[in-house]
Amino acid sequence: MEFGNKYRFACTLTFGDIYGQIIAWLVILFISLAASLALMGARQPVVALATVGLILVLSLPFLLFAFVTTLFNHIEVEPVESSQTAPNRPERTVSSTSPARA
Repeated sequence: MEFGNKYRFACTLTFGDIYGQIIAWLVILFISLAASLALMGARQPVVALATVGLILVLSLPFLLFAFVTTLFNHIEVEPVESSQTAPNRPERTVSSTSPARA
């Protein structure tokens, strides 16, 4: 039974696409840790822990949203023609004469 067109999914996401988001979240994390250390020095450990927890709890959903939307923006869906559905892939041969290099 044939169900119409076939599609090819490709993800073009690279580390450089999310690098800025990671850096921004690390800056927020370090600022919250600095604020908690300042409050610890002021003899308010409960407020310091609450500050770190609040900042992390409030920033994680935004980080997750940014990652997911960036991922969705880099997913490509292309229709595949019927002649391209079964590509002929050449057999790969492993050469044992040269050692592996890093």
